[in-house]
Amino acid sequence: MALYMDNNGADEIPDLSDSDDDDQWQSMEESPDNLKVLCLFCDRLLNSVEDTLSHCKSEHGVDIASLLRRHKLDDYGYIKLINYIRSVKCSGESLFLATEGALPWESEDYMRPALQDDPLLQIDIEDLCGAEWAALEAVPCREGDGDPQFSSALIQRAQQAEERALRAEEALARAMEDLHRLKQLAQSLVMNTDVTGSATPAGAVAGLREDEDEAYFGSYGHYAIHEEMLKDKVRTESYRDFAYLNPDVFKGKVVLDVGCGTGILSMFAARCGARKVIAVDQSDIIYQAMDIVRSNSLQEVITLIKGRIEDVDLPVDKVDVIISEWMGYFLLFESMLDSVLYARDRYLAEGGSVYPDGCSVSLAAVGDASKHRDRIAFWDDVYGFRMACMKKAVVPEASVEVLEPGTLISEPAVIQTIDCNTVCVSELEFEAGFCLKITHSTLCTAIVGYFDIFFDKNCENKVTFSTGPQCTKTHWKQTVFLLENPIPVQTGEELKGRIVVRKNRKDPRALLVSLSVRDVKQTYSLQ
Repeated sequence: MALYMDNNGADEIPDLSDSDDDDQWQSMEESPDNLKVLCLFCDRLLNSVEDTLSHCKSEHGVDIASLLRRHKLDDYGYIKLINYIRSVKCSGESLFLATEGALPWESEDYMRPALQDDPLLQIDIEDLCGAEWAALEAVPCREGDGDPQFSSALIQRAQQAEERALRAEEALARAMEDLHRLKQLAQSLVMNTDVTGSATPAGAVAGLREDEDEAYFGSYGHYAIHEEMLKDKVRTESYRDFAYLNPDVFKGKVVLDVGCGTGILSMFAARCGARKVIAVDQSDIIYQAMDIVRSNSLQEVITLIKGRIEDVDLPVDKVDVIISEWMGYFLLFESMLDSVLYARDRYLAEGGSVYPDGCSVSLAAVGDASKHRDRIAFWDDVYGFRMACMKKAVVPEASVEVLEPGTLISEPAVIQTIDCNTVCVSELEFEAGFCLKITHSTLCTAIVGYFDIFFDKNCENKVTFSTGPQCTKTHWKQTVFLLENPIPVQTGEELKGRIVVRKNRKDPRALLVSLSVRDVKQTYSLQ
């Protein structure tokens, strides 16, 4: 059963309007007497930042402004200094002994406030250090000025600006890394959610309302996609050969075509002697299929019905054969097999069969440093700008492309086989280990996935085809999962890993694929 949330079921979200923020700040500004500032070196509470700094200087011998000037600290350095003092409870003497090497408060850990809402972290250091500091920070750039004081100030200002920029970029990279981890955690939680008490299995498309599935079927209303599929000779000729080389499968039988599109499979079945063919499709292409069937004088054999197989009532109780071209990228994308299995469980007569009746999913290792540079290293320098944070967004998007056979660096490994006559919907989400035997010493830059299809049951002449990179190209191409960091591999080595394939709970027709290789885990989306 798919998971949904509408406005009625959503948790109430508190109002975060600007007016509330303004009221809050106004209230704070109108109540200065409530402000208490904790001393940096003792437990005394003072009435203002100025009183606190004066107290630190007179009672503890620590002039914070003097420390800032002495160590040429910028805003970040000041924040770290305050948090360091509060965290380690150091003495004033130890602060002034820090003269050489790395300052004890330089760690990025001290960017985290040691005291919640610390007023000492909310001041302008130019106000703290006085006009002399402000003049130094704001010194103008005067062309040709030979004053050493100005040159030194400019150099110092440039160095501090560069350091601030580097720290900001590092902070952004850490934030992106944290966001990426949170996203992976959220995906993991969603994928492992247990939904009980439902009439349909978790994630099954049968649980979708017709309006929620409109975009999917709408995409198949466009003629170009059907032209592409019909022109895919590997696909279409395999179905044709299966039918024409095994006419006994269809002769005198009642056949159901799930997701008939232009009706090509229905017409193959009719030409092979089917007694009756029922073709079902929800997309508007079925109106063209009706004209096509009439144009070929097959309307007495083929009945076309518009609607989802889960919603329509067929004019028969049982069928002998179910035929469908349901495969998506990485085999299971689009989850159309769910609909075929629904039709099988409801309509298939005892002894009948679904075609194709078998399929398998395989993985192989890829070594393509050029493509990896193109897709990943590209973000390190984009027209002179650093965009490395984009890698965290690019890597999780699995790509569908035609892979050059020469980039394969391992033998393939089958990770899942499916018997369409016995599999249930819940088994279409799976977890499996894999072992890829490396054939070339190089860098592994990606893992590629593809599938094979089998027409086998009751077939005197068996037919099979593959969507692998070493076979004739199909419109399914291959699915490539890029590794953020390439892995060095040696000939003869066994590259071991684990794969988890789940439906996306927000969109059961999309897939989430998690790959773990050498203890590095990455979750990819296919949508």
